Amino acid sequence: MRVAIAGAGNVGRSVANELVENGHHVLLIDRDPRQMRSHLVPEAEWVLADACELASLDEAGLAGCDVVVAATGDDKVNLVVSLLAKTEFAVGRVVARVNRAENEWLFNDQWGVDVSVSKPRLMAALVEEAVTVGDLVRLMSFRQGQANLVEITLAGDAPYVGRPLREVPIPSDAALVAILRGARVLVPTPDDPLEAADELMFLCPPDAEDRLHAVVSGDGSAD
Repeated sequence: MRVAIAGAGNVGRSVANELVENGHHVLLIDRDPRQMRSHLVPEAEWVLADACELASLDEAGLAGCDVVVAATGDDKVNLVVSLLAKTEFAVGRVVARVNRAENEWLFNDQWGVDVSVSKPRLMAALVEEAVTVGDLVRLMSFRQGQANLVEITLAGDAPYVGRPLREVPIPSDAALVAILRGARVLVPTPDDPLEAADELMFLCPPDAEDRLHAVVSGDGSAD
């Protein structure tokens, strides 16, 4: 997969390193010569250019990219890059970094964004996840909020503690994708018994969250 990353700062380079290690071809674009630290990600292709300029993106070969990541520290730049990638180069998937929480509402399909990653929202969710037992915590949204990754930590008196997953009436529009148990990550199977303090990771639409929470943490049944 060919991935272009606009913004070669700490965030962009970290994403690039992960992708390179997973065998993908990465193109890093930045207009600041001071960010051209190619020795930090030597396997990537580095381009000194303004990612907000159509000609620069064309010359960099954005049309041949499968994914574009707008990872600069400026929300305005990330929105422009996303819009150009989607409308001018028909990039299949555009991921954009949100730096300021108040701008999050702008990062939608009208600006060419397929997935937005809000650092303030993610940090707040991780704080909640670390201290909350029994409540549903939304960690991340996909497809402009059509599906959410949510987490529920089981309290000791949760109704299905000690019982196998097949007995839990999980709503049909929710999927249990992982169980975090201490330092272990478990791929759930129907025969796995639930334990107190298990962190259950679900993918579901927003309108399923209340039903899911009622079933897993308290009295309730799936529709």
